[in-house]
Amino acid sequence: MATITFRPTADDERIINRARHDDENTTDVIRRALRLLDREEWLAQFHIDALALKDEDLNAEPDAW
Repeated sequence: MATITFRPTADDERIINRARHDDENTTDVIRRALRLLDREEWLAQFHIDALALKDEDLNAEPDAW
């Protein structure tokens, strides 16, 4: 596993401190933020895919079984 060095700016530290829950440390907050970013990216791709398929009519397709 790689180690990533991060030097937060004053604004980054403010955000991290405000986002900290109970006994979380900085690493926990950053991990949670990365998971939120991953979900945000997934939702963005989901939206793109949904728009591409919005005119698809499954009733016009033959049954696969």
